[in-house]
Amino acid sequence: MYLNLFRFYNVFFRKHKINLFFILCFYSFCFISCFCRYRQLDKNLSLQKLNIAIKAVENLYVDTINSENLIENTIVSLLQKLDPYSNYLTSDEVKEMNKLLQGNFDGIGIQFNILTDTLYVVHVIPKSPSEKVGIMVGDRIVAINDTSVAGMKNIDIIKRLQGLKGTSVNIKVIRTNNPRAITFKIVRDKIPIYTLDTFYMINKKTGYVKLNCFGLTTCNEFEEALKELQKKGLKNLIVDLQDNGGGYLQSAIDIATQFLRKNDLIVYIRGFHQKQENAYAIINGSFLNGKIVILINEFAASASEIVAGALQDWDRAVIIGRRSFGKGLVQRPIIFPDGSMIKLTTARYYTPTGRSIQKNYKNEDKEFYEKNSIKHYNNKKMLIANHLHIYDSLKYRTLLNKRVVYGGGGIMPDYFIQTDTSLYTNIYYSLLNSGALSKFIINYMDKNRIFLHYTYKCFYMYKLHFHVSNTLLNNLLKMLKQENFGIINDTMCFNFKSFRRNNNKKHLKCKKNKISTLLTAEYTKQFEKSKPLIKLQIKALIARNLWGMNEYYQIINDKNDALQKAVEIIENNEMYNKLIGKLK
Repeated sequence: MYLNLFRFYNVFFRKHKINLFFILCFYSFCFISCFCRYRQLDKNLSLQKLNIAIKAVENLYVDTINSENLIENTIVSLLQKLDPYSNYLTSDEVKEMNKLLQGNFDGIGIQFNILTDTLYVVHVIPKSPSEKVGIMVGDRIVAINDTSVAGMKNIDIIKRLQGLKGTSVNIKVIRTNNPRAITFKIVRDKIPIYTLDTFYMINKKTGYVKLNCFGLTTCNEFEEALKELQKKGLKNLIVDLQDNGGGYLQSAIDIATQFLRKNDLIVYIRGFHQKQENAYAIINGSFLNGKIVILINEFAASASEIVAGALQDWDRAVIIGRRSFGKGLVQRPIIFPDGSMIKLTTARYYTPTGRSIQKNYKNEDKEFYEKNSIKHYNNKKMLIANHLHIYDSLKYRTLLNKRVVYGGGGIMPDYFIQTDTSLYTNIYYSLLNSGALSKFIINYMDKNRIFLHYTYKCFYMYKLHFHVSNTLLNNLLKMLKQENFGIINDTMCFNFKSFRRNNNKKHLKCKKNKISTLLTAEYTKQFEKSKPLIKLQIKALIARNLWGMNEYYQIINDKNDALQKAVEIIENNEMYNKLIGKLK
């Protein structure tokens, strides 16, 4: 029977001179067209349902509805079901985001803290309008354009100080040892936002650079820092990306290029609707031969991971710290007419060896993802190499030395640094977050600035010879108790539950403004435990007040365990070469 059918078709097609291949193509085309049309109708129906639902709510709902909020909430709900990073930004949020990344804004050029209704200037940006008219660190701003700042919110103060370039603002300042207020007229100008926190030579050969994010000006800032360090004899470089949450992709590519050779692959992106796009170093980098160490931790993400992954895959740097966050999804901005936008995930980032930077996530909402991330990184075992189980499928080989590196999300360090929390207490965190320590330093500098300048002619004399005395620490404690900062009550109430549970004294009660003897003892115990960190912060903050951020970091980095290990490794040829795969 089958033979007869074959003969029939054979005679039929020969008779009518019809090519079977073209017939199959024709019917395939018809089928695909019908399928696509059906899918399109299905999509149109879904869009109609959404439109009908919105119109029904607007026109029939029992209460009045803000249509704009309704649409925005609908968009937010839609994006929340996709992945952790697709999101909606209002027009104001877009402006703030662009301001931070574009590298400048219009203003007067100061950083300030608000403590007990007083606005303290804590930093004056170099070459800014404020520096030109003579504003100084420690000045108290009491009025802006004849309006008192007492009781004014932070956002309102920023709005009054910022404004269009060329416009002016009058501020009234009270300065130490001068009872009369001084009025300054400041003409606003472009104020640079630096993405490079600090750079300096650790010793005669090794330099240090810390980046806080990747903005439009990052590459220029980095190149200038590199040139300055090279003038001072730079041979080896430590790049600190700890807590760097990322930024612009192009800036990450530009930074990685500084250390790679022309045509080296830096990163590629790929998605379901996104063809693979490769990013290469377009020139030879300006630092091709020296040793490099990259510092990362669990909060280094996105652009930081692109740089660390590229240099690790090309055996160009040793990575030290803890496994990075694992943010490897590409967002495409889609701008709405009102200035708002959605950031829609369209692809994934991959390192040169093919490792996906994005860690695994379930199809859950963003709150679930964030809680899981916090839980994951609070588990210290997940941050220690010996406790990480890596499947063979997640092992990759580097491009030059063929050493093993790991996928599965984030960048795995070549050398792990475990988090040391032995000195951290609730008191220490509260001191920093409450503003108490900042106020204490401002008051101390008011009384001792001239003496400090006279005693310590340069920063290096200060770093070597200044020590935080017990008298200074006792004065800090005295201020905390006298002014009854929320730090004491909040911390004691926080610790009271565990303290009561441990001592099984149910009759104890924690009341505001009344601290029991037992709780005060616990407070003192925590203060003593964190004393080395508190002394370090005091010394670093005084240095910042006297000189600037560079000097602050040169003090505070004395307790940066990852940096200390980086210096040890980079100066030990055998250890460095073993980690980078040159010694088997």
